[in-house]
Amino acid sequence: MAIIINLDELLQQRNMKSKDLAEKIGITTANLSILKTGKAKAVRFSTLAAICEVLDCQPGDILSYDK
Repeated sequence: MAIIINLDELLQQRNMKSKDLAEKIGITTANLSILKTGKAKAVRFSTLAAICEVLDCQPGDILSYDK
């Protein structure tokens, strides 16, 4: 059972680099990397909302649950 982070796929679909996303949402590339690899223990709603705004997506496009 795990939460799957689909940020890499979304970034690739939008031809955007992690560095660019991190700059636009105001977090470090290191923190974005932790989120992308699924090592984060939590994510702030404000960060999730900023990602959704920049990538023009819904939270469910970023996060999924694997049984």
